[in-house]
Amino acid sequence: MSITLGNISLGTYIQMVSAASNIIDKAEETINKDEIVSMQLHEGMKPFTFQVFSIVHHSVGAIEALNTEEIVSMQLHEDMKPFTFQVFSIVHHSVGAIEALKTGEFGPPMMPDNLSFEDLKNMIKEAEKDLKSMNSSEIDGFSDTKVVFKMGPVEWPFTATDFILSFSLPNFYFHLTTFYDMLRIKGLDIGKLDFIGQMKLDS
Repeated sequence: MSITLGNISLGTYIQMVSAASNIIDKAEETINKDEIVSMQLHEGMKPFTFQVFSIVHHSVGAIEALNTEEIVSMQLHEDMKPFTFQVFSIVHHSVGAIEALKTGEFGPPMMPDNLSFEDLKNMIKEAEKDLKSMNSSEIDGFSDTKVVFKMGPVEWPFTATDFILSFSLPNFYFHLTTFYDMLRIKGLDIGKLDFIGQMKLDS
């Protein structure tokens, strides 16, 4: 496969947003999972030593129950943006970045208020669908165009290729990694292969 702007950008975005889509599905499954360790005292029950062992086994080994409201508003640190912003930015720096190649302008994400976990999940699913409908050869046609990042009085001029490689993709990975780390901290059973997603192996 030749290395072109379309292959680098669209191929990466599809792989990683699809991985994020699978991860958020796993998060939803865990949120709806009720793991409760109950104890009863009855003459037919196992002895005290077995109960202590079971308590340790089922508490240390269990995934921390996830709460949608807590996840949506959670931050890794008080000076960092919440989970909602991380998800919105994944979409903004993938679908939004491709759109910027066409318009020639890009800016900070304008995020709606009061997004729910379901809203975020649908946002990722829609981004995955949009990316898969795009054509890498069309994106190649924008390689030599200009893209300007605008934030208030600040303007950063890029070529389309430099915009993707030096600005959009690093931002995309930053927010995707933060998204992953937030769910991992909450106990979601995911690993490196979940983050990487479907690799392009030589057949």
